[in-house]
Amino acid sequence: MILEVAILQVKQEKQTAFEENYVKASSIISSMRGYVSHELKKCIEIEDQYILLVNWQTLEDHEIGFRQSQDYQEWKKLLHHFYDPFPKVLHYS
Repeated sequence: MILEVAILQVKQEKQTAFEENYVKASSIISSMRGYVSHELKKCIEIEDQYILLVNWQTLEDHEIGFRQSQDYQEWKKLLHHFYDPFPKVLHYS
């Protein structure tokens, strides 16, 4: 199993809209092949920071199966405009 980790900086005063869109986007990611689980946590110390943790069966399930899918385009449309800067995504085994 692979853990995807992304530290998300959400634009100020956009947290509520981000969280609403995240709920919609969750159904997209959870339907993908190789998906295991995910969670989003809001930072206590830094108001506009979140951490996204996603467990995948394999790295390819995330990098190819999800990121190269049509569903990923919808995920991007729902969430990516909230980030500043765009997050670095890392994988852990």
